[in-house]
Amino acid sequence: MKLRRPGWLPAITLVPTLTLVIVPTGRAVLLLALTAPLALLVAALAPGLWSVIPALAGTLLLLTVLDGLLAGRLIDARLIAPREIAVGTTGAIAVLADFARNPGAVAASLALDPRLAPGGRLDLTLAPDPASGAHEGAANFTANRRGNGTVTRLALRWHGPLSLGARQTSRALAQELCVVPDIGPVRSPALQVFLRDSQFGIVARRLRGEGTQFEALAEYQPGMDRRRIDWKASARHSLLYAREYEAERNNQIVFAFDCGQAMCEPVAGLPRIDRAVTAALTTAWVALKGGDRVALFGFAAQVSVATPFAQDARGFHRLQEAAATLDYRAEEPNFTLALASLTARLQRRSLVVVFSEFTDPAGAEMMIESIGRLVARHRVVFVTLADEELEEIAEAAPESAQTLAMAVTADSLLRQRALVVQRLRQLGVEVITAPHRLIGTRLLDAYLAIKRAEGIG
Repeated sequence: MKLRRPGWLPAITLVPTLTLVIVPTGRAVLLLALTAPLALLVAALAPGLWSVIPALAGTLLLLTVLDGLLAGRLIDARLIAPREIAVGTTGAIAVLADFARNPGAVAASLALDPRLAPGGRLDLTLAPDPASGAHEGAANFTANRRGNGTVTRLALRWHGPLSLGARQTSRALAQELCVVPDIGPVRSPALQVFLRDSQFGIVARRLRGEGTQFEALAEYQPGMDRRRIDWKASARHSLLYAREYEAERNNQIVFAFDCGQAMCEPVAGLPRIDRAVTAALTTAWVALKGGDRVALFGFAAQVSVATPFAQDARGFHRLQEAAATLDYRAEEPNFTLALASLTARLQRRSLVVVFSEFTDPAGAEMMIESIGRLVARHRVVFVTLADEELEEIAEAAPESAQTLAMAVTADSLLRQRALVVQRLRQLGVEVITAPHRLIGTRLLDAYLAIKRAEGIG
């Protein structure tokens, strides 16, 4: 009998059957346990009938074995899972099993990577499918971290007709599920409409009257910027001529990710670094469509990722693959080494977007000093997620001494954050601080504003 493959789950792995084991069910164990008080009752009321109890227990054990044998033989089993899933999204894993005869209740258990399910375990209940005759069941899971998650073992257990005996088997697996960065905003209809209608859209157009790259001379008209009048050309032609410019393109944009311990802390169930990656890839897609070049740079104590510049939208998948390798590291970032390495790689002025988080004044001081050296040659945007939990603690009503102490501490930390943000802005850094829901939109708006103002080249 062939197993049916659901169309909504792409990847299928065949699971061969191994040696089966017959085990008692909970019902059998309960009935066997009830024989103990029954034996005491018989011994008190009719001592001569004591032999009935062992016979009853033996009969129960025999029925358990026979029920397990009648449970039916497993012919085939399949694990069906997606090959790839975006971090923070929900997927489904299904198990299909074929039996020689229709069994009772069928349950499956999967051992997998904790990044796919809390505790590293996923339980499923299989029900018969009238169309195919197979038993099938599915369970949802949410990928909470990037990387390769592996399903390591599949276990099946099914009951006999009396539910006294059950058969079970397990098999070691090596089914990998790749948890990749979430690029859902890139595929969103709203962004696609924006790219189609935007002046930095899919069709590269020459935008006269804006930008810094000289395009042509045009006769001066009222309303034009007088600073663009070309006096020499006007003198030659006895008419006023103004210079027209073309919008700036082919800029270099680098998204630099702090992969240290603070960026690995979760925000609304997802690490900060993953929120940053989603925002960066969304902006990178728009930048590539607008004719700019994009690279990724990741660091903690050492530089871990440094990609070449993607030239156009065809190189976006390489950026996505590189973003998937940004690892979570329980270490403090070395801003001095990382940003010095980044500066040495950049041969011309670029837009550098730094995603980071700061928790202590000493670390923030080193970060400010390193970013200050970067600002001397490049346009820098600093992106950090707003700490909504800290803001809630600071604004909580002081109902007790403990609540008051927590509010004072939270307010002190928020003041330190505000001081760091102010110092960065004084250096000429554009700072974006927003909740995780808005960080992608804020970053995209900042990039487009800088591009319109010709603030990169």
